[in-house]
Amino acid sequence: MTKSCASLAALCASVFVVGTSEYLVAGMLPEVGADLQLSQSAAGQAVTAYALGVVIGGPAVTTLTARLPRKPLALGLMLLFAAGSAVSALASSFTMLLAGRGGSLLSHAAFLALALVVATSVVPEQKTGSAIATVASGFTVATLLGVPLGSLLGYPAGWRAPFAVLTALTLTAVALLALLLPKQQASSAGLRDELRVVSRKPVLLAIATTAVGFSGVAVVITYIAPLLTRIAGFSPAAISALLFAYGAGSFLGNLAAAKLTDRSISATVRGVFGGLTGVLAVMPFAAAWQPTAVLAVLVLGLLATATIAPLQGLILRLAVKGAGAAVESYPTAAVTQERV
Repeated sequence: MTKSCASLAALCASVFVVGTSEYLVAGMLPEVGADLQLSQSAAGQAVTAYALGVVIGGPAVTTLTARLPRKPLALGLMLLFAAGSAVSALASSFTMLLAGRGGSLLSHAAFLALALVVATSVVPEQKTGSAIATVASGFTVATLLGVPLGSLLGYPAGWRAPFAVLTALTLTAVALLALLLPKQQASSAGLRDELRVVSRKPVLLAIATTAVGFSGVAVVITYIAPLLTRIAGFSPAAISALLFAYGAGSFLGNLAAAKLTDRSISATVRGVFGGLTGVLAVMPFAAAWQPTAVLAVLVLGLLATATIAPLQGLILRLAVKGAGAAVESYPTAAVTQERV
């Protein structure tokens, strides 16, 4: 295994661990609510607070730490994440659980953004798309396997057990990063340089495209279960199978888009978003008949994460073109895309 492949593998494993944490509580709401004497809706605020915290805190932490050496920063962020997971595992109250989640969320988006930037720096320029997709696949695998397996463990062993396992996995990821990640200098860009880059019209347009495109996908996925049960008439067991297929499609779509991005970023962006527009437009009509509903879910899965590699590649290219090597580490757009 080459050094670049080893680095990408360590980053991918770390992103998998971080990604698993995001919706872990959502899969165990009944257990969390019963143990902490909360309604399920109140317990669900741990998911909402985490998401809002990542949106607000992620860019702030990313910007404030942009000039720190990358390897120590990656290790520090993961150690902070481990501490947050440990507090969550030991939480005896909802306040303590929120505090633990707060520690994790501060490192979540910042680490993901850093991982994407480091990934593009250890491979040749023509392999940027593949590098981004490799790291991002850790997040799609977390959605596909990490969260369901965490929920499966939480049912017999208690909701704290998955957080304890997550803490151990995070420490393992720290060891991998310490061993395999190359030393890299911090960006020489200052805060003013960072803000100048992100405020450029092409970069803002790319970020806005990310936000709008993923908002449409998020709305459909949020209500996909009632849509498929009430309109298409699927059973709950069939819904689980379809959602698993959606996750598998997302994983494959992410990898396929990486290859296309290496050939042409702009063409891939246009193709993927054109396809997303089409499938979102026909989804209400496709849901009326089970065969077309299945097809629409599969296509949506393939296209949903296919936006990651081309959009991140485009944003990084625009940033470099706008301000040169001084802004090579600006990753705020990654935070936007990961959270929308």
